[in-house]
Amino acid sequence: MSPISRYATCAGYEIHYTEWGQPDAPVVIAWHGLARTGRDMDDLAAHLADRYRVICPDTIGRGLSQWSRQPLHEYRLAFYARIAADLFDQLGIERAHWVGTSMGGAIGTVCAAGVFEPSLRGRIASLLLNDNAPRLADAALERIKAYAGQPPAFDTVAELEAFFRQVYQPYGWLSDAQWRRLTETSTRRLPDGRVTPHYDPAMVQQFTHHENDYLIWDHYDRLNIPVLCLRGADSDLVLPETIEEMHRRGPGAKGLLQVVEVPGCGHAPALNVPEHYALVDGFLARG
Repeated sequence: MSPISRYATCAGYEIHYTEWGQPDAPVVIAWHGLARTGRDMDDLAAHLADRYRVICPDTIGRGLSQWSRQPLHEYRLAFYARIAADLFDQLGIERAHWVGTSMGGAIGTVCAAGVFEPSLRGRIASLLLNDNAPRLADAALERIKAYAGQPPAFDTVAELEAFFRQVYQPYGWLSDAQWRRLTETSTRRLPDGRVTPHYDPAMVQQFTHHENDYLIWDHYDRLNIPVLCLRGADSDLVLPETIEEMHRRGPGAKGLLQVVEVPGCGHAPALNVPEHYALVDGFLARG
């Protein structure tokens, strides 16, 4: 099944998303990671599309969505939640499951908690955190700060693909065709003709000016829904001690948290192979 490419105006910006499945099916929101686009969810969405309506947005400043006019204030979780709330309303989504990779998981957490956007409280039925947690490792955050604000540029798409294959090796196995699609769906050409990753470098201000934006225990503690955390076995972002604290707090203390380590992956599993699909399928069926 092929997706439909659509646009909506959310919080005053044109937001791009792809839509899979039938409009009357249960909804899954599949939200990508920090420097990525909604097209990263193509394989998972195609797998789910015979049973679910799957919505895969490009976050503001990524992919085909508009870039922020006020990056210092808008590249942060509170504004991403506002965009999500508008998207829910415009698409007539009363209730949805949420699958979020890295940043997408953090956005799902704050949306489900309903602190930033009370209109979303009770509208997220379950939350899958793909290598994301209410606290992220300091060393990994420093690594993100170092690369995200200065995306490299290359003369050819082939060179950019080689770069992606290196930096996203922790995603786990991808076929040659999947690597090529990942590259082509997240590439933009600069005025000088070179190619670079398709995101606004100013989005790194989330880390340089809002240092604790991803420290969201207060949101996590409010969750009263099933949560599945898929931790890449080699992840440097979600540490074992954080997983232990997740079990003691919020949905963990209520018996609503499940954690699965995904072998052969770091940050973050690509959700593109049958073993990953089975984990998502089982969780959604229970939620």
